[in-house]
Amino acid sequence: MPDPKHDAAPGATATPSRFPIDPADLIAGLGRGLAVIESFDDEHPRMTAAEVSMRTGIPRTAARRYLLSLCHFGYAETDGKRFWLAPRVLRLGQSYLDAARLPRLVMPFIQRLSMATGETVNVSVLDGHEVVYVARSNSPRVVSIGFHAGARVPAHVVAPGTVLLAALPDEALQAWIAAYGLAGFSAGTVTAPEVFLAQVRAARAQDGWISRGALDPGLVGVAVPLKDRRGETKACVGMTLQAQFWDDAQIHSKLLPALLETAQTLRGLI
Repeated sequence: MPDPKHDAAPGATATPSRFPIDPADLIAGLGRGLAVIESFDDEHPRMTAAEVSMRTGIPRTAARRYLLSLCHFGYAETDGKRFWLAPRVLRLGQSYLDAARLPRLVMPFIQRLSMATGETVNVSVLDGHEVVYVARSNSPRVVSIGFHAGARVPAHVVAPGTVLLAALPDEALQAWIAAYGLAGFSAGTVTAPEVFLAQVRAARAQDGWISRGALDPGLVGVAVPLKDRRGETKACVGMTLQAQFWDDAQIHSKLLPALLETAQTLRGLI
């Protein structure tokens, strides 16, 4: 499966900005340094400079300098041959969760929804091929399930991913599927592009989605879009539930109305 994060030109994956940026104002070295950080994952936790070079497209000598710089500033460690990320890297993601307006804004609303339903509530956004959870309520249950803030999950296996992808026009959606593919995680994972495309279109028409067993046979997810005043989807609010306790009829009657009400309340605020 293609990995757009590493198959592109050297540098971190470019995301179009709403504010036009003159290329002359960009610092290419910053993008390459971020690409080095992003090259580490669960399959590549420790790498040599040559391996980082292969994954980023950055020349080996330059990749080694970036790695040594990350070690110097406390973001990586090395044994002299291999390199790995240090806990300090977590500060980069935590800075977003602490400073971004959206997680702070939605928190009182999802907390109220959680108390009313007895379930954990999440808010998430789309980042490339993954859903990133940016806010999570404190469940009234002693033991709760769901994704913590900062968790990343392939978008095609969770309800928020289907809902967030529904905001894309069909051409962009088909390009997304072609670029990232649909890897299988359980017997319930949809891996056929035409079937997944139909699901996303259905979520677009319904303004929400229920996903059962796509990531884990024991889980079911429900999500609806969070839209701004202009009707543009900015995020997603949803719940991850134990499948044995919630059938689709119960979700439609008890949870979807509450989620839609919360989304409508937030529409004038985000």
